[in-house]
Amino acid sequence: QVQLVESGGGLVQPGGSLRLSCAVSENMYNFNDMGWYRQSPGKQRELVALINVGGVTTYAESVTGRFFITRDNAENTVNLQMIALKSEDTGVYYCRARILRREYWGQGTQVTVSS
Repeated sequence: QVQLVESGGGLVQPGGSLRLSCAVSENMYNFNDMGWYRQSPGKQRELVALINVGGVTTYAESVTGRFFITRDNAENTVNLQMIALKSEDTGVYYCRARILRREYWGQGTQVTVSS
């Protein structure tokens, strides 16, 4: 069973930075793509950033230029560097891995942006 474990969330002031990490239990080349999603209070879960097996990245418009997704194949981790955080970035951030139509999710890590 694939396991994804997120870490790095916390409380940060507006304008601050955080780095999220997702540890994957399998070789990441097994997955078509991996991504970070978030669920903000009162909203549906939404895609934040995606990286495919070839390293091509996709970002939600709201985070473009502020969030950066990377993968470390040697360490089997997918990371999300977040800068210039805004209050609307608050939410639970989930790591997701996909093999064809099968998806695997982590338990999520809370990010709160507040002064």
